[in-house]
Amino acid sequence: MLSESPDDHLKFMQNRELSWLKFNERVLEEGMDTSVPLLERLKYISIFTSNLDEFFMIRVGSLHDIASVDPNFRDSKSGLSAKEQLESIYKTVRPLYKKKDDLYKQLMEQLKNEKYISLEWKELVDTDKKFLRDYYKSLIRPILSPQVIDAHRPFPHINNKELYIFAILKNKEGSHLGILQVPKSLPEYIQLPGRPSQFIMTEKVIFEFIEEIFGKMSVVEKNCICITRNADITVDDESFDITEDYRSHMKKLLKKRSKMAAVRLEANYSMSEELRRELCEHFKIKKEQIYITSAPLKMGYVMDLVPRLAEEQLKNLTFPVYSPTITAQVDSNRSMMHQVKQNDVLVFHPYESIGTFLQLIKEASQNDNVISIRITIYRLAKKAKLVDYLCAAAENGKDVTVIVELRARFDEQNNIDWSEKLEDSGCRVIYGFEDYKVHSKICLITYKERNTLNYMTQIGTGNYNEKTSEIYTDLSLMTANAEIGKDANEFFNNMCIGNLSGDYSNLLVAPNHFKHKLMNLIDLEIRKGTQGSIVMKINSLTDIDVINKLSEASMSGVEVKLIVRGICCLLPGIPQKTENVSVISIVGRYLEHSRIYSFGKDADQKIYIGSADLMTRNTERRVEVACPILNPIIKEKINEILKVYFYDNVKARSLCSDGTYKKINSNQIAIEAQMYFCDQYTRYDLLKKTDKMLKKSYWKRLLAFVKGT
Repeated sequence: MLSESPDDHLKFMQNRELSWLKFNERVLEEGMDTSVPLLERLKYISIFTSNLDEFFMIRVGSLHDIASVDPNFRDSKSGLSAKEQLESIYKTVRPLYKKKDDLYKQLMEQLKNEKYISLEWKELVDTDKKFLRDYYKSLIRPILSPQVIDAHRPFPHINNKELYIFAILKNKEGSHLGILQVPKSLPEYIQLPGRPSQFIMTEKVIFEFIEEIFGKMSVVEKNCICITRNADITVDDESFDITEDYRSHMKKLLKKRSKMAAVRLEANYSMSEELRRELCEHFKIKKEQIYITSAPLKMGYVMDLVPRLAEEQLKNLTFPVYSPTITAQVDSNRSMMHQVKQNDVLVFHPYESIGTFLQLIKEASQNDNVISIRITIYRLAKKAKLVDYLCAAAENGKDVTVIVELRARFDEQNNIDWSEKLEDSGCRVIYGFEDYKVHSKICLITYKERNTLNYMTQIGTGNYNEKTSEIYTDLSLMTANAEIGKDANEFFNNMCIGNLSGDYSNLLVAPNHFKHKLMNLIDLEIRKGTQGSIVMKINSLTDIDVINKLSEASMSGVEVKLIVRGICCLLPGIPQKTENVSVISIVGRYLEHSRIYSFGKDADQKIYIGSADLMTRNTERRVEVACPILNPIIKEKINEILKVYFYDNVKARSLCSDGTYKKINSNQIAIEAQMYFCDQYTRYDLLKKTDKMLKKSYWKRLLAFVKGT
């Protein structure tokens, strides 16, 4: 047998950054789908833009840091240096801007037919121009602070992801650079009187009056510009006094984020060589890092437009409203604690409501038998009933321990605020570990019954975020299983004393045991050869050890079926490496977020759900928890959910061996998994009150229907 070369693995792996860009292109392509309502298509441009912003702030920012300190660094999957990765990113991103701009222009034209119009100044009628002149004079001009750069007025700090208007100015003394920040206090757009769905972006109004803003100086050139800065801060990137409050330290680090190095410059208009040179010199960037886009530089406003639409516009421009149902297994009029004691409960978001879990916590906060509630929190909504119930529990004399991760990227301030409220209400708040983020989604209720302590455990794949639970697909298990409860109790005891090396009988816990046990489970399938089966649904796959192990499974004849929403560094279908691996990605109305790990078939099958993606950061540098599914009915439900996903031939795309995605061609009836679940859960909600047997037969009926199609 020939020995493998050191770079042999590169044949079936791809670079994570380039893989992510292909995923984000898939998001943009959803905006091109003519079956999607127009405003929803515009939202996909907004999501694509937001995704790309974060990518540059974190991933590109990190690569810049690596390139400056370690020029010999090589990516383990592609062999590319940090500099080569950056060059590939800049080249790959540029055509995505053109695709975005073309789509934006197309959608704006179509939306005009629906009287939803984002206007340019030249499109305004005289009455609109008069209204905006008056608006500008009374509400905008008084708060503008223009600056001309010279020896007495140095170049100001340009904040991350904020809008500025730059101008080349001339007077008798020569050429000057003028800078004007678009104030954050202003609305992102201005509605025209009497027409709530017709508006103009605020920066375009300021842009129109820039000549008078700079007085007697003539404006030779003007442009609207946005800088993206490296935002990849870490808590250990600077020393801090051991006695300093950790929450205060995080506040300082957040301030640092706005002052880090520039990694991208976006502009709304083409620019002269003079302005380009000036910007590159000041921000220390290359021309490859400058992107011209005709779409608004900030697209977040799109998400705020829906409440302003008339009822008929909503019907024509957006998805039909879907309201999560109460899960089939529970009766909302009965005690949730009693029902979970009787049977395990699995909630499937967003089709089933997070209210089931919240009802459990609310009840526990008031139950005299409950001694303690312990929970890990990574991300919460701006308004969170969960926090209210935890605070109420503490005020009712329960021992409430909350492990809050203050380093949940871009949610740091929100978590700081919630931690203060929890602490003020008497909850014990812990901030996790210095070198490991606590990313697990686990809650433990301890209660006393007949002089014995009992446990009720909830373990999920997604955050306790009441807002995103309606747009992310996730699984949430609630169980009174004593063995899982004992593991959960041990887990929280270890977290409270800073012990990452605890041993658990049922739970898979990272960073010390999750990956090792996962690899053992794959090894068990490898021993079965062609009778082996591995099915996983995750958001990203980058861990090189796991990728190599999956390749080994494939070479042993094991069927490996993966649903990977985003980054997938493993390339399927490579002869003698991954020819038994298939990968699909689903991008649709909801963000696929659930993590499921399945090994084996039939009675031999083991299923886990948990918080971890198969990325090195999750398997080795975060606290993650995965839980076995021991209840056969719950196991059947998860299997059938997976089967529906694999039937998807509308939104699903198959990953090819060259890293591209292709649409799944099928002669069968079109099946879109997410919309199918919406339809079935809605039907079930209508029928469950009249059909007492429905809850027992529902999933079998669903699968039979899918197979029949």
